[in-house]
Amino acid sequence: MPSMRRHEFITLLGGAAAAWPLTVRAQQPARRPLIGVLSPASTATAAVYMEGLRAGLRDFGYVDDHNIWLEVRYAEGVPARLPSLAAELVDLKPDVIIAGSAVGISAAHRVTQTIPLITFLVEDPVALGLAKSIARPGGNITGIVTFGDDALVGKQLALLKEVVPDMSRLAVLVNPGDPGGTFVLRFMPEPARALGVTFHVFEVQAADELEATFTRTVRDGMHALFITQNPLFFSRRNEVAELAMRLRLPTIYGYREFVQSGGLLSYGSSLPGAYRQSARLIDKILKGTSPADLPFELATRFELAINLKTAKAIGLSIPESFLLRADEVID
Repeated sequence: MPSMRRHEFITLLGGAAAAWPLTVRAQQPARRPLIGVLSPASTATAAVYMEGLRAGLRDFGYVDDHNIWLEVRYAEGVPARLPSLAAELVDLKPDVIIAGSAVGISAAHRVTQTIPLITFLVEDPVALGLAKSIARPGGNITGIVTFGDDALVGKQLALLKEVVPDMSRLAVLVNPGDPGGTFVLRFMPEPARALGVTFHVFEVQAADELEATFTRTVRDGMHALFITQNPLFFSRRNEVAELAMRLRLPTIYGYREFVQSGGLLSYGSSLPGAYRQSARLIDKILKGTSPADLPFELATRFELAINLKTAKAIGLSIPESFLLRADEVID
């Protein structure tokens, strides 16, 4: 067999050298998208929400630790931790960040106006200055509106009136430091008036004010209590439910987690459902759609829950027709 000439060998070697990096690159896996999650809740509380998110992502073919990464930061019910946690997530340069509260999304938006952000809001994102419009947000924020308008407040008040027929004086508990509570107040007058109910606002800015405030609502002759949605009350829902029961104060909440913690009644959007619903927005963003062009969505799942054990403890008799409409009855 004739010997290989020197220039032929060099040419062959050079071609192999040029091809080798291409082969190696072809064998390397594609970069996995990184999804950051900024949760106002504790690790234990948020577990069911994260499962909702993972289930939603699986619907679109994404599996954590397989073809995506999830990086989660928990504020453990302390809103003051959210800004530093948001900065940590932004430093990781994720493809998208989910922030599950108005305080959280505001904190994230302060440290990035480029990374796509998804949020779940009780409030109007336009009123909060986070979007130009619901249909075309125009910036780096989109998400799911879990509240809506006075129709939801009206439904909540009507349900409370149904189980407390004599209710005419209602205490509304708000945290003035959270925009969710003050936002709800604008929708309260009309449905309250239609039901013959006057409402009185009681402010709580810290957990150590809860007991004194609850006691004051009873002293001031309130017949029932409406808890607005914000991280402070949610993180202290066991204490809130226990205080309401001890003072025999019928109370309605926006999330079923309060009822599962001993609260009387809840009607509102499903938080696990909202996390699952957000996967559709994540998929669109990962495929190249800008959040500026992704309309805010309305929550698609609302739940009615009631705790019969609590009802009995505070002396309420719940109509059978009411129980048949409930999504969850805790006995």
